[in-house]
Amino acid sequence: MSLSTKICSFCNRKIKTATGIMLVKNDGSIIYLCSAKCKKNMFKLKREPRKLKWTNKYVKGGIKLKSR
Repeated sequence: MSLSTKICSFCNRKIKTATGIMLVKNDGSIIYLCSAKCKKNMFKLKREPRKLKWTNKYVKGGIKLKSR
């Protein structure tokens, strides 16, 4: 039986089978989190994963905003 690995919605790392946290929102969307660290940064602290160096979504050189 093959079990698929999931990817963390915050830090973009692979989550091993039978670990991590799965949250289901009222609209039916599913959020997978690998650890309590990701959960705290996403919901309690409301941080942007592109600004944190320890995530795989980090953007080197900062986030550029499109000018009009």
